[in-house]
Amino acid sequence: MEREASRPACEICDLSIAQLHRGIRKRQISSVEIAEAYLRRIRSRDPKVQAFISRSAETLLEEARALDQSLASGKRAVGLLTGIPLAVKDNIVTRGMRTTCGSRILEHYVPPYEATSVARLRADGGLILGKTNLDEFAMGSTTENSGFFPTRNPWDLNRVPGGSSGGSAAAVAALEAPGALGSDTGGSIRQPAAFCGVVGLKPTYGRVSRYGLVAFASSLDQIGPLARTARDAAMILQVVSGYDPMDSTSARRPVDDYVAGLEGDIRGLRIGLPAEWFSSGLDPRIEAAVRAAAAKLAAAGCEVVEVDLPHTEFAIATYYIIALAEASSNLARYDGMRYGHRSRRAGSLEETYRNSRNEGFGDEVKRRIMIGTYVLSAGYYDAYYLKASKVRTLIKEDYFRAFERADVLMGPTAPSLPFRRGDKTSDPLEMYLSDVYTVTANLAGIPGLATTCAYTPEGVPIGLQLLGPHFGEGRLLRVAHVLERELGLVRPSLALGA
Repeated sequence: MEREASRPACEICDLSIAQLHRGIRKRQISSVEIAEAYLRRIRSRDPKVQAFISRSAETLLEEARALDQSLASGKRAVGLLTGIPLAVKDNIVTRGMRTTCGSRILEHYVPPYEATSVARLRADGGLILGKTNLDEFAMGSTTENSGFFPTRNPWDLNRVPGGSSGGSAAAVAALEAPGALGSDTGGSIRQPAAFCGVVGLKPTYGRVSRYGLVAFASSLDQIGPLARTARDAAMILQVVSGYDPMDSTSARRPVDDYVAGLEGDIRGLRIGLPAEWFSSGLDPRIEAAVRAAAAKLAAAGCEVVEVDLPHTEFAIATYYIIALAEASSNLARYDGMRYGHRSRRAGSLEETYRNSRNEGFGDEVKRRIMIGTYVLSAGYYDAYYLKASKVRTLIKEDYFRAFERADVLMGPTAPSLPFRRGDKTSDPLEMYLSDVYTVTANLAGIPGLATTCAYTPEGVPIGLQLLGPHFGEGRLLRVAHVLERELGLVRPSLALGA
C-alpha cells in the first residue's frame, strides 16, 4: 500500500530535478516521499493526459525504500539522479517491465535485458516511474498513431503533444514526472518538447548509447532527455552519456561536465539564424518569438548573424527516403515467429508472416514499411536511396559551412503551433512536412535542443530550436540556460485540475 507522504504532492511535483537533488542530498526529503507524490499526481492527471502506457507502483516504492535505507546507512553516495523517478519512452527496453513501442505487435513483450541508458540511470540511483506513450515504433509527430490511445497536450487537451516522444513530453509538462527519456529520429524529442513547453535535447549521434533502443532508423536514432529546465536536462544527459561497447556506433569521447558548463560565459558567441528557416509557411507568431529571443541573446553579449542552409528544401524528401528504407529493414524482424504478436490465423509460414504483421502493425507503420521497401527495391534503389544518401552528404556540408560563421544556430522547432487533435491524421504528407526544421540535425548527426521562448495569449507554448556542431551539447545547454534567465517566462496554468 502507498502511505501518505508528509508533504503534499503539489509541493513536491513543483520542484525541479536540481531542487529534488538538493533536498535528497541534505536529507530534507526522501525517495519514498518523491515517488508517492508522483504516483498520486499521475492518478490525478493522467486519465486526462494519457501520457503513460504502463507503471509499476509497487516496484517503484520498493526500490525507493531500499534506496532510502542505503542512503541512511551511508552505503550509497548521492548521485545527480539518486532518488529521482523518471519516465522512459516505451521504445527503450526495461528489464522485467513491458516494452511495447506503442504497438499491438509488442503489446505483451517483457524484455530480458536493459537499455544502457536505463542501466546508467539506475546505477546513479535513479528510479523508473513508468513507460510513456509514443507514435507506434516512433513513427509520427502527434502521438495519435499509438496502437493503444492518443496522448493529449496538457496545455490544451484539444491539441496534440507532438511526437513521437509525446508521452514523455506530456508527462514532464503535466508535472507527472520531473524528467524523462525520449528518442529522436527526425525531431521526436525536440518537436514534442516545443509543443509541450519543456526542454528536449537530441544529442550528437553516438553520444548516448543506442543499445536497448528499439530501432526505427539506425543511422538516425538517438536517445536524449526531456526536462523542465536546461539544468535538469544537463543532469540527465550527464548520467546517460558515454561510450558503450554494446553499441558499435557509440563515440569513444570523454563526456563533458554539462552541469558545470551551464555557468559559462556566452558573450561573444555567434548565434546564426538560417535564412531558409524564416520563409513562407512559418507561423508569424513563432517567427516573432524566435527573433525576440535572438534579440535577448544579443543584449546578453552574443552576436547574431545570418547563415545559409541551401539544401533545406530537400530535407524532407531525403529524410523520409533514408528513414523509411531503414525502417523497412529493421521492422522485418517482427514476423510472428520468435517474439511479439502471432496471429491465431497462422497456417503456412507465409500466412503467419502476413497475418501477424497485418494484425500487429497500424496504418502509419504499414505505410512507412511499404515506402521503405519500394525505395530499396531493384530498379529504384539508385533513383531514390542512393540519391538521398548523396543529398545527405550535401546537408552535412551545409552545416560544416554554417558552423564556420556561427557557434550555435537558432530557429523555429516547427512551422506551426501544436496541431488540433485529428488535424493531420487524414493527410500524412502534411504531417511529414511539419518536420522540416528538425530532420536535418539527424541527417547530419549534430545535437539539437528545443526550449520554450514564449506563450500565446491562450497559454500555448511556442518553442525554438538550437543546433550545435558535433559534441556541442554543453554549448546548447548553456545558451538555453541563459535564455531561461533572460526571457523570464511565467508559466501559465495547465488545462488540468490539481
